[in-house]
Amino acid sequence: MEYTLNGEPRSSDGPIAVSAVVEAETGHASPKGVAVAINGDVVPASNWSYKVTDGDELDILVAVQGG
Repeated sequence: MEYTLNGEPRSSDGPIAVSAVVEAETGHASPKGVAVAINGDVVPASNWSYKVTDGDELDILVAVQGG
């Protein structure tokens, strides 16, 4: 299965949950400070069990504190 994550092509052997992608990318599964969009639509953390499908475009944004 092929999908795009933050503009970069990715692949998976099969369906993968949004939560698993978030954990792999951020190092934690907590939704605090993390926003996810699939194909341009924001996905609330309550729906992170959604399975990424072939051709999906994911964007993961992580808030960082600056000053």
